[in-house]
Amino acid sequence: MRVLVTGGAGYIGSHVVRALLQAGHEVVVYDNLSTGHRQALPGGIPFYEEDIRVTERLTEVLLAERIEAVLHFAALSLVGESMQEPQKYYDNNVGGTLSLVTAMRQAHVENLVFSSTAAVYGEPEKWPILETAPTFPTNVYGRTKLVIEGLLADFAAAYGLRYVSLRYFNAAGAWPEGTIGEDHGTETHLVPLILKTALGQRKAISIFGTDYATADGTCIRDYIHVCDLAQAHVLALEHLGRGGECRIYNLGSEQGFSVRQVIETAKKVTQRDFAVEEAPRRAGDPAVLVASSAKIRQELGWQPQRSELETIVEDAWRWHKAQPGGYGD
Repeated sequence: MRVLVTGGAGYIGSHVVRALLQAGHEVVVYDNLSTGHRQALPGGIPFYEEDIRVTERLTEVLLAERIEAVLHFAALSLVGESMQEPQKYYDNNVGGTLSLVTAMRQAHVENLVFSSTAAVYGEPEKWPILETAPTFPTNVYGRTKLVIEGLLADFAAAYGLRYVSLRYFNAAGAWPEGTIGEDHGTETHLVPLILKTALGQRKAISIFGTDYATADGTCIRDYIHVCDLAQAHVLALEHLGRGGECRIYNLGSEQGFSVRQVIETAKKVTQRDFAVEEAPRRAGDPAVLVASSAKIRQELGWQPQRSELETIVEDAWRWHKAQPGGYGD
């Protein structure tokens, strides 16, 4: 299929671009580079440095490039910032998606794979989390993603939009060859923060809370290799290409890893010791967040290949060690 990837120069989007190309799809990237990096994209593919909120321009590109499906990653995703700047997040995430599906209607493009988040569940009482679990997001970022899922369902019912929404927690790792990886202007993710500490770019890594009801007292989170996430998006696209129905899928490890496990694995992989500080709990941090991926495994045959914790950290370390300054080097 000939596909448009919005936010394709971002961390997850750039990995999906490569997975799509490997699977034989034709790719066009649409990204305003507010958080993405042009260097993360392979040469030779059409690239538009544009904002998806400009509906008329987006419609022009969809028509001119003969797009058959869209994979949508263009979003702001910093939880803390979302609580301080809700207007910014509703404008970009919800407004941008409304602009996108409006342009898709005008260009007669019916297929959409949406990058959602397990943050729509908030603080669930049971885990691993199923797609049928109640959705009570505890931050603005998660609420914008849940609003978008409702928007997509409404467009599907009224206009025939066909979509797959993928909900996941922590993407981690990097392309195995180390050519692309994680590089955020404001880094909030645990794995890159640990590896930056191992590189001496940070004085210490902080553990927020050591008295949770878990085996080692630290929070347990879901980590999925970004390449396994990318493969799930390819499978979702091909499901729609076969005429498949609208679906919502979780992407998870079904086991999760504690903060201490991630730190100790990083020390083993990097063969470097570094300072670890214990800090008080952060408000709103649940003890365990782990999603079930049974549904997508059964229905689409998704089989993660690189989501063992050591493999995730090894691939991420290869990228960070080779590019300590990220794409700026």
